[in-house]
Amino acid sequence: MDRRRFLVGSSALVGATAVSPTSLTTEHVSAQDTHDTHDTHDTHDAAQRATSPSSPLVIPNGRLLPHRVVGDVKVFHLVAEEFDHEIAPGLTIRAWGFNGATPGPVIEATEGDRVRIYVTNRLPEPTATHWHGLFVPSGMDGVSGLSQPPIQPGQTFRYDLEMRRAGTFMYHSHYDEMTQIALGAVGMFIVHPRRPSGPRIDRDFVLMLHEWSIHPGTRRPDALAMNDFNVLTFNGKAYPATQPLVVRRGERVRFRFGNLGPMDHHPIHLHGYAFELTATDGGPIPPSARFKETTVLVPVGSTRDVELVATDVGDWAMHCHMTHHVMNQMGHEVPTMIGADTTRADAIIARTVPGYMSMGQTGMGSMSAMDMPLPTNSISMRSAPGPHGPIDMGGMFTVLKVREDLASYDDPGWYQPPPGTLAREATTDELAADGIEISPAPR
Repeated sequence: MDRRRFLVGSSALVGATAVSPTSLTTEHVSAQDTHDTHDTHDTHDAAQRATSPSSPLVIPNGRLLPHRVVGDVKVFHLVAEEFDHEIAPGLTIRAWGFNGATPGPVIEATEGDRVRIYVTNRLPEPTATHWHGLFVPSGMDGVSGLSQPPIQPGQTFRYDLEMRRAGTFMYHSHYDEMTQIALGAVGMFIVHPRRPSGPRIDRDFVLMLHEWSIHPGTRRPDALAMNDFNVLTFNGKAYPATQPLVVRRGERVRFRFGNLGPMDHHPIHLHGYAFELTATDGGPIPPSARFKETTVLVPVGSTRDVELVATDVGDWAMHCHMTHHVMNQMGHEVPTMIGADTTRADAIIARTVPGYMSMGQTGMGSMSAMDMPLPTNSISMRSAPGPHGPIDMGGMFTVLKVREDLASYDDPGWYQPPPGTLAREATTDELAADGIEISPAPR
């Protein structure tokens, strides 16, 4: 048996990779930007803000698609192509997407705009681009064979669209969808209202959810997977590579979630806050129909907008609440080792593989802190450093960082709880004073 089989057989392929938190740089891009260059090798991961009639957009680990204005039309250029994409340090895949990114750059427009989008196909097979949730003429809907011919490799198609309504929408391949979407050919499309209503949004985050099946030691996602997705991402990144969501206390915050993953719905949970669901890709929800939640379900093929006011400072986890979705390269075909006595088996196997030891008999949390050898291009079994020890989360996980005073939206570092507000080990006197008796652990 090779090393990879031993790792899988001993429940080794779980955990998160260890990197230092990435500094969040905020750049300003005008919504009237006329720059239309395309760099297929652009690896710029800074969160960008765009001035618009409604609110600034913040795209963690992503960017806007530049455009130019020709007459009264906003002109964009998308290039469907193959490229290397780093999900987290230690895991780089060969992806398909747009303009060198997955998800592709965010398209931003305003209600009533006339928009022209050129789509160039540099993939090895035909493609087509569908404007998910947008109301457009049938011939511009982007469904290969039904509403248009496929875009052959090397061809460029033109789409002319009118932004008939505001909202959070998406775009994606509509040819060989199982393959092209699974390999990353997706993106977000934001349309601001011409006349905004309601409270002004101070921080407007755009987050696309996606799932991948990436076998340890490989670079090409498995497009045939139906349920064994082992890498889950926000804007194409798995924690700890996801940039934190930084806001000032008192700011009104919107989170726009989009899900074009192949199979799974995602219950996105936020610690420390309740929010209101304010819109879907079908339209806004009237204030009289809203209610408080701490978890929003984002179904496949849908968008969800939620809003809150950042009242409480701290570092607050935001993550999918499906537990396998906050682990990196979780191995699904492994035996359950919890409670097993492997002493004799370890001794026998060690005769052939010196230094071998089984793992996971007492749970898997401690395994994430071990520096174990892994297959090439793998990020399982490693944790990220946190302020109080390793953070054994990965995948679809990020941190909302709310602070009282901020000079910028750069990563402010870890929150320091005021005295008396940090959980700690109880003292013997405290236990006695409150009548708590600790029985000896059973053998």
